[in-house]
Amino acid sequence: MPTTSAGSRGTDPFEQARHAGRELTRLTGVARHDVLVVLGTGLGRVATLLGAEGQPIDLTALPWFARFTGVGHRPEAWSIPIGGVQALVMAGRLHLYEGLTPVEVVHPVRTALATGCRTVILTCSAGAISPDLSVGDVVLIGDHLNLTATSPLSGVPAEHAAGTPFVDLGDVWSPRLRALAREADPRLSEQVYAHVLGPNLETPAEIRMLAAAGADLVGMSTVPEAIASRHLGAEVLGMAVVTNPAAGTSAQSFSLDDVADAAAGAAERVARIVRSVVEQLDPVDAPGARP
Repeated sequence: MPTTSAGSRGTDPFEQARHAGRELTRLTGVARHDVLVVLGTGLGRVATLLGAEGQPIDLTALPWFARFTGVGHRPEAWSIPIGGVQALVMAGRLHLYEGLTPVEVVHPVRTALATGCRTVILTCSAGAISPDLSVGDVVLIGDHLNLTATSPLSGVPAEHAAGTPFVDLGDVWSPRLRALAREADPRLSEQVYAHVLGPNLETPAEIRMLAAAGADLVGMSTVPEAIASRHLGAEVLGMAVVTNPAAGTSAQSFSLDDVADAAAGAAERVARIVRSVVEQLDPVDAPGARP
């Protein structure tokens, strides 16, 4: 097992992802995956609702995977057939606030893309900034603000086999996939997600700043994975569960247990939307991700 981390000095993170992808393919026994589903805080039950059975793959046994230390995030994955495609469902993710680099955070996504995934569905929990949002709402991410001053593409040469890092993010959140999600659930609204570093929550002044900048939601994940996925040519769908009022917007206090409970309450709805979107995908015509 390699002792270096993803993106360590002198390494090629894309080659590392290809190596890890080959090992993941061996462990699952599935020659190719079409869709990656990443589950956010409190949404682990979605894997079971999508058909996860048996012993999961231990992601930390794969090369260059960091330890998962985020609350409610398990380093587990299942290969699940849904409709006419093969889905890889991860029951957790990595975060910058765990002391990781952006390259380490997106290594699981790049590994999944190396197994063939051409569609990426990212779910997360988020705090509500917009007064129109309530705890328990499920929304689509229509756009984002990356306020971490980091990118998983930093350090990628302008000319690289994986593609130029100067990728256009105008369509990072796929309009086609958002339309498919709304067909499954017409109640879905589209919101702007602000990605902050964490792990501390926001001050009231920071929330006012985020609202003035156009953010409806705030969270500590998802955006690095979306950038890395779009860079490699995958289509990306983002869904957030509103689990709490953002810090500073309400005198009401909340705990991590409250966040997990609110997300768990939305698991069935999230699973229905994911299943509906995946079942409408054509594995032949879907955009190709560069390995």
